[in-house]
Amino acid sequence: MYGSRGVGAFAGRRASAVVLGAALLITGCSSSDGKGDESGKSAGAGITQQPKESDPFWVNPDGTAARQVAALEKAGKKAEAEQIRKIAEQPVGEWISPENPEEQARGFTEAADKAGRTALLVLYNIPHRDCGQYSQGGAADGDAYRAFIDGVAKGIGDRPATVILEPDAVLHLVDGCTPEEFHEERYDLLKGAITKLKALKNTKVYLDAGNAGWGNPDQIFEPLKWAGIDRADGFSVNVSNFYSTEDSIAYGKQLSAKVGDKPFVIDTSRNGNGPYTGGAADERWCNPPGRALGEAPTVKTADPLVDAYLWVKRPGESDGECKGGPKAGQWWEDYALKLAEASG
Repeated sequence: MYGSRGVGAFAGRRASAVVLGAALLITGCSSSDGKGDESGKSAGAGITQQPKESDPFWVNPDGTAARQVAALEKAGKKAEAEQIRKIAEQPVGEWISPENPEEQARGFTEAADKAGRTALLVLYNIPHRDCGQYSQGGAADGDAYRAFIDGVAKGIGDRPATVILEPDAVLHLVDGCTPEEFHEERYDLLKGAITKLKALKNTKVYLDAGNAGWGNPDQIFEPLKWAGIDRADGFSVNVSNFYSTEDSIAYGKQLSAKVGDKPFVIDTSRNGNGPYTGGAADERWCNPPGRALGEAPTVKTADPLVDAYLWVKRPGESDGECKGGPKAGQWWEDYALKLAEASG
């Protein structure tokens, strides 16, 4: 499928223990530099926040990459630790899993707020997600999804948050991947989620709008309107994909002109070398070799329509069980090292 690319950071049976553990532990991070408090509740890798004026998003000092840095340093693998540090020191999306969404959203936003930063959250739980591929799953039905959104909203409260809403959800309505019988409900769920989240005091919402390689803006701009893009702050492009920032800006600007000049954000987490052109087309999105970390997250971008470069996909986490990778969303040290090393 055009848009299928294993975007689910919590797809399959990945336990939510890591995320929940972080959400619960990081509430102890009270220092403005994000190192954690004296109780040692960070990963111990000395991870600090980026300058707020250029990168206002929260760096999790207890994230998976930070833990990996600490483990590598303890093992005396200093060179590898410094490579993984390139990932650990940047803010990445916190993908909210279905279990205890209120507690997760509260934990991440409280920790971010205490550090004077904004939490970057990704919601990826729409029913019939990913059309039965590596990241299949999602809420059991519409009511379960509405309850999930309600929980996230309660957890965020009045604290600052930027939400990337449902990667691929609109795209898969357009490319024929999601059966017609689910379309009406999905539009309703997305519109409801945007409305609920935008009712919060300090929450921005970006509805996912595919990537520069899947098709063209004429195919998706009306579905985005049906999904409530007018109520959102903008849209996201290139989530979990590899298209260059230049191509992503061009795609986003074309689409923006068709949806009321809405701004957009770009996932630059792994687009440093652009897309992979070898192998089968349907698996160029799944753990492709030779990729690199892209531009660091920032609100200082190359175009006024681009609100931010973000690392929505968490670099180093697998796209799925292909090319020797583990299940979607699981940490893959070898791939993470190659991404970091290729970025220079």
